[in-house]
Amino acid sequence: MKVLMINGSPRPNGNTSVALREMETAFATEGIETEIIQVGNKPIRGCIACGKCAEKGRCVFDDAVNEIAPKFEACDGLVVGSPVYYASANATLVAFLTRLFFSTPFDKTMKVGAAVAVARRGGLSATFDELNKFFTISGMPVASSQYWNSVHGREPGQAAQDAEGLQTMRTLARNMTFLMRSIELGKEKYGLPEREPSLRTNFIR
Repeated sequence: MKVLMINGSPRPNGNTSVALREMETAFATEGIETEIIQVGNKPIRGCIACGKCAEKGRCVFDDAVNEIAPKFEACDGLVVGSPVYYASANATLVAFLTRLFFSTPFDKTMKVGAAVAVARRGGLSATFDELNKFFTISGMPVASSQYWNSVHGREPGQAAQDAEGLQTMRTLARNMTFLMRSIELGKEKYGLPEREPSLRTNFIR
C-alpha cells in the first residue's frame, strides 16, 4: 500500500516536515510505502473556475497539480500537512488542493485522508478542519489519532521537541494504516458502497 504525503510548507526542512517525517517512519515500520512531495514553495495559482478540466480531464494550468494527479490516483491514502497562517492553511497549498481535487475525474471514494497542522500556538484546529473538508466532500474516510492531528513549533526544528505532537503523528500513521488495510479487505469481501446518481439542488426557485 502507498501513502502520498503533501508538504504545504514553503520551508522544506521546517516543522511541517518534522511532523510528516515522524509519520513516514511509523509508516515504514508498518510496511507502507510513502512519498513526500513539497508544494508549499512552488508557484501554484488558484482555480479560475474555467471548467476546462471537465473537457480535458486535467487542469488547464500545467503545473504541479497535473504532475501529482497520477500519484494521487494511484495512492491508497493522502496526508496533507500545512503550517498555520492566520488560522488557515498556507494559501499555496489551498490553491493546489482546490485544483487537484476539482480537476481530477477519478473516483476518490475510500481513499483515506489525513490532515496535519503545525503552528507556534493557535489556529491549529481551524486549519485541521479546513483541510479535512477536501476529504469529506470526496467520499474519503478521515484518519484520526489520539488528539487533533497537530504539532507545535515555531523556529525550524522546534516541532521535534513536542513529544505529544510527535506521538500523535505516530498514532495517526498507525491508525491510518489500519484503516487502509481494513478498507482493502472490505472492498474484497463487500465491494464499495452503492453510489446513487448525483443530485444537485440550490435554493433559487
